[in-house]
Order: sequence, then structure tokens, then C-alpha cells
Amino acid sequence: MILIREMTLDDVDAVAEVRVRGWQTAYAGLMPQPYLDSMSVTEDARQRRAFLERGTGTMANWVAERGGEVVGWACFGLHQEPEGPPRGGELYAMYVMPEQRSTGIGRALMETVVAEGRRRGLPWVKLWVLKENAPGRRFYERAGFRPDGHEESSDIDGTPVPEVRYELSLTTATP
Repeated sequence: MILIREMTLDDVDAVAEVRVRGWQTAYAGLMPQPYLDSMSVTEDARQRRAFLERGTGTMANWVAERGGEVVGWACFGLHQEPEGPPRGGELYAMYVMPEQRSTGIGRALMETVVAEGRRRGLPWVKLWVLKENAPGRRFYERAGFRPDGHEESSDIDGTPVPEVRYELSLTTATP
């Protein structure tokens, strides 16, 4: 059984573990390996704790628990428009422990994100995914997301890492 609940400060260390292990697994071969190897659960937890203690405003964080253990995490908020106020939502991050992939945890977190977007009356949710992350792209496409034509590239230790933006209409979609 999967339990989705709001993240608390007590979850910070577990979420940092989910995020770092998620990056190291999902992005192997897509980002420089030294960068992935240098990721620190301790440092990630420190930064996440400071962020949560400051308050997240309109941001929502959820954890997925299975057997009392945090095995997934999602972070959602308003999509930041270059000019003007936000008009929709954005899934900032979603990770699942590597050994828990394809067990329904990602789907349960996504259902929570979509429900929150609808509860807020938002017309759509956007997200960024690495262009070469075929499993991630398939997951989002199965959930109803489609590329919206926007692409960007981040620089990770001198290596360009291209990303594609996806969008899900909340007025017509049911993941």
C-alpha cells in the first residue's frame, strides 16, 4: 500500500536520499558522472531543510510511503512566467527510489500533483525533463503530458544537458 502525505521537516533526510539516488540512477549517462558521484545526501538535506524552514509559500511537497518508509517525493508550485503573474502549475521535481520504480509510486504522486492543480483551479501543469531521459518522457506521456515546443539546455560541469518542457491540460486530462 502506498501512502501519499505532505512532507514535514522530519522527512528531509529521507527526501534527500530519494532525490540524490534518483538523480544518480535516472541521469547516469545523461550528465557527467563526476557531477552525479559528487552529489551529497547530507548537503541536499541541509539545503532542503533551510528552504522548508523559510517557508515555501504556494509550493507543495509530498512524500510517498510504503511500509512506513519514504520511497518517493514530489514538489509542485506555480509556474513562474518570465513576465506577469503565474497562470498555471509546475511540477518542479518528482523522484522515486530506484528499487521502487514501476511499482505505482510515481503514478500515485502524479495523481496528487494533478489533483492539487485542479484544486487550485489551474488550467495546466508544466514540467521539464531531460531530452535524452526516455523512461522519464514515457512516464510523463503515459500521464497525459505532451511536449509544448520549448527546449532549454543547462550546463552541468561544462556539459550541455538539454531539457524539453511538457504540459498537461487540467481541463481535459485524466492521468
